[in-house]
Amino acid sequence: MPRARKNPADNWMPPRVRRGKSAYEFRTPDGRTVRLCNADLTKSQVWAVYENFINDIKVGTNFNALCEEFFNSGDFHELATETRKDYRKYGSKVNVVFGKMKPDNIKPEHIRKYMDKRGVKSRVQANREKAFMSRVFRWAYERGKVKMNPCQGVKQFKEQARTRYVTHKEYEALYDVASLPVQVAMELAYLCCARQGDILDLKKSQILNEGILIQQSKTAVSQIKAWTKRLEDAVNLADTIPLNSGMVSIFVIHQPSGLRYTRDAFNAQWMKTKKLAAAKYPDLDFQFTFHDLKAKGISDLEGTLSEKQEISGHKNASQTARYNRKISVVPVVGGQ
Repeated sequence: MPRARKNPADNWMPPRVRRGKSAYEFRTPDGRTVRLCNADLTKSQVWAVYENFINDIKVGTNFNALCEEFFNSGDFHELATETRKDYRKYGSKVNVVFGKMKPDNIKPEHIRKYMDKRGVKSRVQANREKAFMSRVFRWAYERGKVKMNPCQGVKQFKEQARTRYVTHKEYEALYDVASLPVQVAMELAYLCCARQGDILDLKKSQILNEGILIQQSKTAVSQIKAWTKRLEDAVNLADTIPLNSGMVSIFVIHQPSGLRYTRDAFNAQWMKTKKLAAAKYPDLDFQFTFHDLKAKGISDLEGTLSEKQEISGHKNASQTARYNRKISVVPVVGGQ
């Protein structure tokens, strides 16, 4: 039996349904909000919409229900935490358009039309959302839930490869105004050529005598990043990150409560740091991402491309080449 509402006048509402600003909303078990119907409908109409919605989910008659099945699958839960978070975000976008459609009624031309309209605002996001839909359809096709994957054969937008190289001067200026957690994260990203998620996941138990053990979430490659004086200084700096009284943390970079930084919480600090740097150093350009620090590390490595690949942990040299952003200095005629 559902628990009583805080407002007794709402006791007539179906389970997990609440009234929002302009619509009745259904709260899913995992905490997401799904728009159910307009707020001006009668009580009986709301119940009718709710029952249709629940029946659709149970029998899997629409794409939204198919997404829910995928989100509850073992395949989904094997993905990295941040990938799961991104997929849920992409799902909320595409289900505005495709959520009520039967999966087998979604055709390649519908995907193309969606991408063309979505691409007006963001071609990158259009590509990501199409990739999410393709993943759901591939999962469903393998299990006999759909007849085809309509995303196959639909061309993605060409994305411009990032070429931004963070100079030493820009890096040092940003480091100068950063908080302790951001300083430590910057050093680990640069020195270890590591991704943000792997740095935020880094536990003190991964600090070994030989170096820092990092397993890349994207490639599953495990490496021990050997100690240097600068890397030791970064880890020692992490030990000075403040903790609330009586708190301890298993994470190298942590919040005052001892908890791991979420991507959103850390990115908020990162953006704040860039604003401070821009104000203090107006002559420098800080329009780069945290991920560009990994590219700076790979670019600054000495050695051949294959040697850089081994250090970075990429599966192939083409991946490493995309991160190698230093502009080559070549001789002119007569200067060889």
